[in-house]
Amino acid sequence: MNIQPLLDALDIQENAAQALADDLRTRIDELAARLREAETHLEHLAITRKTVTGLTDRLPTGLPDLPQHPDYPRILAIFNEATGPLRAQEICDALDREPLPKNIEGTRAKLKRLVKLGILTEDTVGFFTKRQ
Repeated sequence: MNIQPLLDALDIQENAAQALADDLRTRIDELAARLREAETHLEHLAITRKTVTGLTDRLPTGLPDLPQHPDYPRILAIFNEATGPLRAQEICDALDREPLPKNIEGTRAKLKRLVKLGILTEDTVGFFTKRQ
C-alpha cells in the first residue's frame, strides 16, 4: 500500500490550514489594534464629557428671549454702541421718538423689563448700562 498520496493530501490540507491560521492571526492583530484605538477614543470622549459637565456652571448663559416688540433689539443695539450709562430720554432720542413724557415713560418701562431679564443694569436710579 502506497501512503504517499495520503501524506501529500495531508500536506496540502496542513499548508492550507496553516495559511488560514496565519491570515486569521493577522486579521486578529489588526482588529485588536483597531479595538485599542476605539477604546482610547472612548476614554478621551469620557474625559471630555466629564470636563465639559464640570464646567457648565462656569459657562455664560444665553440671553433670555426678548419680549415681542420691535423696540427691544433696537434698544440693545443702542447699548452695544454706548460708551457709558444711558437714560430713558437718550434712548428715546436714539429711537427718533419725541421726548414726550409718555414716550420717555414707555421707554423707561422697557429698560426696566430688560433689567429684570438680566440684560441691563440700573446701578444708579435712571441710568442704565448693558450687563457685562
